[in-house]
Amino acid sequence: MRLRNGIEIPDIGFGTWNIPYGEDCEKAVFEAIKAGYRHIDTAGAYGNERSVGLGVKAAIREGLIKDRADVFITSKLWNTNRSYNKAFRGFDKSMRNLDLDYIDLYLIHWPANKVRYKNPDEVNAVAWQALEELYEDGRVKAIGVSNFLPHHIEELKKSAKVLPMVNQIELHVGYMQEEIVDYNKKNGIITEGYSPLGTGALLDNAFLIELAEKYQTTVSAICISFLRKRGIIPLPKTTSPDRMSENLRLIRIDEEDMEILNKLPFIGGHAHNPDEVDF
Repeated sequence: MRLRNGIEIPDIGFGTWNIPYGEDCEKAVFEAIKAGYRHIDTAGAYGNERSVGLGVKAAIREGLIKDRADVFITSKLWNTNRSYNKAFRGFDKSMRNLDLDYIDLYLIHWPANKVRYKNPDEVNAVAWQALEELYEDGRVKAIGVSNFLPHHIEELKKSAKVLPMVNQIELHVGYMQEEIVDYNKKNGIITEGYSPLGTGALLDNAFLIELAEKYQTTVSAICISFLRKRGIIPLPKTTSPDRMSENLRLIRIDEEDMEILNKLPFIGGHAHNPDEVDF
């Protein structure tokens, strides 16, 4: 898949949210690269960036990949660093933690909202200005946002020199967020989907279990393949090497089942409203 600026981004990524800092995370990243992932997603707020960097270095050292350029790394600016100066400090901290030459994609993790700020649109614009400068200076290959609704991006457009290249949102079967996905597509923004298994809720769904049996595969493979076939980059997370490999399998789903999957009612997940969260 290709971003607006021509940068190639793998069409599936390995998510690291909730994998704690330390040996478990290092091993998970190493095993993910061994399984075939070439896109690793982390964030300053996850507290595991250093472990992600060490996992990548171990993969290079063991010959799983040739060098740093063989893996696409995403990190994110946390909410406490939304000011212009703090955004640079947040980025610098991520760079130190990862201890890699560069970050491929850097995102604003959540939009500011009226719950926390009197002037949320201005706060978002200032943080975005910092990301634009990081991009223009070549310190990051691409920039984007996470959890942004269309109206947040429309406000950014008023002052932005560079539009977001990616919008990472919660997205999965039973929570397809079609309005945001359609908006992203119309504006040349790639959609990434975190929690593609609804934080595990989809795995116990009777219909999805039956569908997986039909295709002689697993629920996770069905749900992740569905997103990839829709042109969405899923970011599944697991510490099991077997499940890592399973999640990479691209299942051929017929059009009738694709339509059913697209229209399923809410099954589970966070479903946070970015305009209402208090963090």
